[in-house]
Amino acid sequence: MLADITSPADVRALSSSDLLGLAAEIRSFLVSKVHRTGGHLGPNLGAVELTIAVHRVFSSPVDVVLFDTGHQSYVHKMLTGRCSDFDSLRQAGGMSGYPSAAESAHDVVENSHASTALSYADGLAKAFELAGADRRVVAIVGDGALTGGMCWEALNNIGGSTRPVVVLLNDNGRSYDPTAGGFAASLLNGSARGLFEALGLAYIGVLDGHDVHAVENALWEAKALGRPVVVHCKTVKGKGYEAAETDEADRMHAVGACGAAGGRTWTDTFSEEIVAIGAERPDVVCLTAAMLEPVGLRPFSERFPERVFDVGIAEQHAVTSAAGMAMGGLHPVVAVYATFLSRAFDQLLMDVALHRLPVTFVLDRAGVTGPDGASHHGMWDASVLPVVPGLRLAAPRDPASLASLLREAVRVSDGPSVVRYPKAAAGADIPAVRRVSHFDVLREVPDAEVLLVAAGPMAGPCLAAADELASHDVRVSVVDPRWTAPLDPHLVKYSGQHRLVLAVEDTTSTGALGARLGQALAGSAACVAAFALPPRFLPHDSRARILRAHGLDAAGITTSVLKRLGVK
Repeated sequence: MLADITSPADVRALSSSDLLGLAAEIRSFLVSKVHRTGGHLGPNLGAVELTIAVHRVFSSPVDVVLFDTGHQSYVHKMLTGRCSDFDSLRQAGGMSGYPSAAESAHDVVENSHASTALSYADGLAKAFELAGADRRVVAIVGDGALTGGMCWEALNNIGGSTRPVVVLLNDNGRSYDPTAGGFAASLLNGSARGLFEALGLAYIGVLDGHDVHAVENALWEAKALGRPVVVHCKTVKGKGYEAAETDEADRMHAVGACGAAGGRTWTDTFSEEIVAIGAERPDVVCLTAAMLEPVGLRPFSERFPERVFDVGIAEQHAVTSAAGMAMGGLHPVVAVYATFLSRAFDQLLMDVALHRLPVTFVLDRAGVTGPDGASHHGMWDASVLPVVPGLRLAAPRDPASLASLLREAVRVSDGPSVVRYPKAAAGADIPAVRRVSHFDVLREVPDAEVLLVAAGPMAGPCLAAADELASHDVRVSVVDPRWTAPLDPHLVKYSGQHRLVLAVEDTTSTGALGARLGQALAGSAACVAAFALPPRFLPHDSRARILRAHGLDAAGITTSVLKRLGVK
C-alpha cells in the first residue's frame, strides 16, 4: 500500500480494514530507512496511527497540518508522497528531517524548535477567518512541547476564540527524558480535561493513540464541533519496535546512521569535568531543558540527583530559574544546545546579566551541527552574546582547554559566563607555546606577517594552514583567544604587530570575533578580516562538508591568506 500512496487522497481512499496493514508497513519502512541515514526514529514510530487518522479526516494542504515538535513528521512526509526521498533523509541536498515548505505544499513551517506550533496555528486560523476561507488547522503536539510557556500563551488565545483549531495531543510522557512538571502529572492523573476546558477548549479523550479507528472517529467529532478542541491520545514512543520501546534512555529518540564513526566527543569531556567540579563544589547545580542525556548531564544526575533540575522544554524558565538559584547562593550551570539559547536571550540579558549573577551556560552543538539543518546550526550565539554587558564567552580548542575553561567559568562571580563547543569528536589536545594574558600562542614565528586568530575548534585547521603557508614562504603565527568576548586588550595589541590578521570562527560573520577585533584595530596598520560563516541560514549536510564549503578548513584558510596577500 505504501508504495502506491502519492498524496493524502490515496490515504482517504483506503478502506478501514487496510489501515492496520498500512501502519505496519510504515513502521517497517521507518526502521529500515532511519537506521540507514540517521534521524529521529522513536517519535515517528509513536505517531504512525495519529498521522494516518489526520490525513483521513483533514484535506492537506487546504487544511494545514502542523507538528510540534517537527521531528515527528516523517510519517506525514510519507503520506504526502515523499517515500522515495527517504534515502536522502538529512543528507546534503536531500530531504529535511523536519517539515520544510521548500519540499512540499503539505509543509508550512520548519518548526524544529518546540512549543511553536500552537502559535502558528492561532495565527493561521485568524488569517483564514479574515479571508473568509473554509480551512482548518490541526496541530499535532507531543514530545514534551506543552512544557514550554509559549504553548500556554497560544492556548490562552486559541481557547478564547471560536476558531476551529484542533490540537491533537500526542501524549507519550516523554521528550528526550520523561516529561517534567505539574502539567505532566495532570496528564497522568487524568485531570487535564478540566485544565483545557478552563481555557475554553473542548476536550475529547483519553484515547488509545495507536487505535487508528478510534483516533479517526475522534477527529471527525472534533471537526464537526467547529470550535477549538483538544483530542487527547495516549501513545508509546518507539511503538512497534522492541529496541525502541525498551530503550530507557530516550526510546531511540534519535539514531545515528549505521556505520557512522564514533569517538570521544566534546560532550563526553564536559560530562566528566562537570562531575569532578560537582564533587569539589557543593554549590554547583545543573539545569537542563529536557535533554539530560544529549547534553551530557546523565553522570552528574546519577552522582548528585538532588542537584540536577530538568525544567522541561522551557529554556526561558531555565535561565531565569538559574538566576534565582544564583541569587540564593548557588552557582547554576545551564546546559543547552547553542541554537536553543537564542530562545532565552532576553532572560540571559535582563534576568542574569543585568543583576551580574554568576550563571554558567554550556552550549553544546555550537557552530555547524550538520544534518539537522538551518534551525539547529549553533552559528548565532558567538556573534550575538558579546553584546551582553559583563558576559564572558569561551571557545575551547581541545578537551584540555574545555576542562580548564569550564573551571574558569564556574569561578566567575560577577556575571554570566558561556562555554561553547561543537557536535563532533574532540580530537587530541593542542599544546600552547606560551600564554599571554588570557590567550594562548600556539605557533609563533619571528617577524610573522600573518596572524591567524583561531576560535575554539578552528585551531587545528589554522595550524595546518600555517604549515602549508610556510611552504609558500609566508610567515604565520597562530593564537587561540580562549575567551572570545570580551576582547583581551593584550590580544588586540599582539594582533596589531602583524600585516594581516585573520580571525577564523565557525559562527556567522556579522558580529564575529574578527569584526570586533577589526573595530578595535581601526586606524592601525594591520589589515583585519573575519573569516566565518555567511549571515544566512545554511542547509543540512555533514559538519565537515559545510565547513569545507565555506573555506573553514586548512585548504580554505590557506587559499584565503594567499589571496589577501596577493600571492599566486
